[in-house]
Amino acid sequence: MAKVAANVAVAHCIKSVCIERMYTFLGERCPAGKSPAGILPPCRMPRSGAMDVWPKSPAWMISNTKFGLGTMKSLRKTFPSVCGLLFAGLLTQLGAQAPQQGTTPAAPEQNPQTPAPPNRQGRITIPVNQVVVPVTVKDGSGKLVPDLRRDEFRIFEDNVEQKIVYFGVDPTPISMVLLIDNDLKSKDAKQVSESLRSIVAGLSLNDEAFVCRFDQFFHEGKGFVNDQDKLLTELKRTHLDDEPSTGPSSAAIANSPSINGHSATGDAPNIAGAMINIKGQPTKALDDAVYAAAQLLKDRDPERQRRKIIFLISDGVNGPKFNVNNYDTVLKELLRYNIAVYGVGVGSAFFERRFERLSKYAHDTGGDVYYGLKSRAMEGLYSRVTEEARNQYTLAYAPSGTDRGAEYHSIEVRVRREGLTILTREGYYAGAMPR
Repeated sequence: MAKVAANVAVAHCIKSVCIERMYTFLGERCPAGKSPAGILPPCRMPRSGAMDVWPKSPAWMISNTKFGLGTMKSLRKTFPSVCGLLFAGLLTQLGAQAPQQGTTPAAPEQNPQTPAPPNRQGRITIPVNQVVVPVTVKDGSGKLVPDLRRDEFRIFEDNVEQKIVYFGVDPTPISMVLLIDNDLKSKDAKQVSESLRSIVAGLSLNDEAFVCRFDQFFHEGKGFVNDQDKLLTELKRTHLDDEPSTGPSSAAIANSPSINGHSATGDAPNIAGAMINIKGQPTKALDDAVYAAAQLLKDRDPERQRRKIIFLISDGVNGPKFNVNNYDTVLKELLRYNIAVYGVGVGSAFFERRFERLSKYAHDTGGDVYYGLKSRAMEGLYSRVTEEARNQYTLAYAPSGTDRGAEYHSIEVRVRREGLTILTREGYYAGAMPR
């Protein structure tokens, strides 16, 4: 197409210069009513076609030689212009052909850029003789403060300042036991059931969860799940009972917790025995449920590369007479294995202030507690809990200057920036180095 266009342009230029210019020249030189030599005046051909009737050329047509010379001179002047146009047209034509002849298909990239690997959550590599202290820092409005530096933290054990040997800010994978109250009022149970599936939205691909329920008994689930699709399916199938279970129906498993009519702990006896509903008295064994959840988590992270949390969704009601383990025993187990409790208080108990147990577990273990009355509010709280647990600061120190013979050691974390709230565990037990 470029070649054809170039040829047409050249032809148009030659016509304009050679023909149109020449006729303009002739029109200017010829007298009015006369024609130059070789060009007949206008006439009409006779009908007979006889040649003798054609008009004869006037004498000026033959004798006027100046006109012929003028025409030749005009042609001589025009010839260089024509040559220039021809040369320009040739260059245009060659230019149009050059891309077609010289263009070669673009070679494929030899080293295409490979997509960047997904961001991996931080791995904590800390010697076993060091104490790991996860720390959450919030501002006055309750928002996380993510920009603190290492030199802004101070840590104390038994009131003796310790040297921080490790400081980490990378998000950390979560190992979580989701502990759901199975003895809620019908309205509250419905709200919780409708909101459970939204928990998956707050988990990352590296997190894992173990779904359990409790009332008078601890109902252990199917195990830790890190596949979000499988976890979502399990949460959809989790139905909370309108009334608490009153014990196993089979005599063969009368002394053990049950899950769908089967023993939850094999042949382990239930020391508390079969429970019954007592009107006006709470019958839930919340302390025992937290203790059982801690047993599932305590050996889950031997390399200390994950956050271990119990995500407790409950109205906070607890029946002390129905628990084998008291609060101090459960707390000791949680601190020994560095397990934090995060609570979401639900139901009308919010107005009755029954969340003392939830807030106490959260405060003493370095967790947190939130309150929700409706499904939509609960869904937002679930994401806040997992975000907070995953994005804690990680401090570690090698204890020095304290009595290593003592069983319990208190921990205090301070920051130099004012107006901030610090959430961390109150201490640890030396019977087993905190993990």
